[in-house]
Amino acid sequence: MKQSSAIARPEHTGRPPTRVTGISVPGNRGIKIVQSCTVRKPAAELYSFWRDLTNLSRIIRQPVEITPLNGQVSHWSVSAPFGEHGVEWTAIIINDEPGQLIAWRSLEDADVPNAGTVRFEPTPGGDGTEVTVQLEYDPPGGKLGAFFAKLSGDAPARQVAGALRRFKALMETGEIPGA
Repeated sequence: MKQSSAIARPEHTGRPPTRVTGISVPGNRGIKIVQSCTVRKPAAELYSFWRDLTNLSRIIRQPVEITPLNGQVSHWSVSAPFGEHGVEWTAIIINDEPGQLIAWRSLEDADVPNAGTVRFEPTPGGDGTEVTVQLEYDPPGGKLGAFFAKLSGDAPARQVAGALRRFKALMETGEIPGA
């Protein structure tokens, strides 16, 4: 997929954004997370669930509102730890390989600049799919803010691992235990 340049936030223009500039998380400033799990379902089925971004609110424990603006762009609003006001960003899918990979990055003016990928790779025995989420983000308050989030139990690595556990359960059994 091609990237273009310069974008306005959708709430300013009333139209979905169409162009992108800059990078989401500059030069090694971000926190990096990589989490994986094996799901006993075909890659194409798992990809289809994940590609419909509105499904993600079912597996993300933190209250999140995901609003698709067009096929590639979505607006995210997530509650913050400690009862503070939430954070918001607009993201664009920058690489989409059906059944294999979805890559995204936040646009300018994100409260939490971020970028990442989710990969769907068939297991060697062919009995499932290895799902790997790779995320890089620049937390509010920098690394100190990330440290306090970790202390509070709101660490994004823990949130991603939990989302993957809920995703696995939902895909394999049709329900999320305790949900």
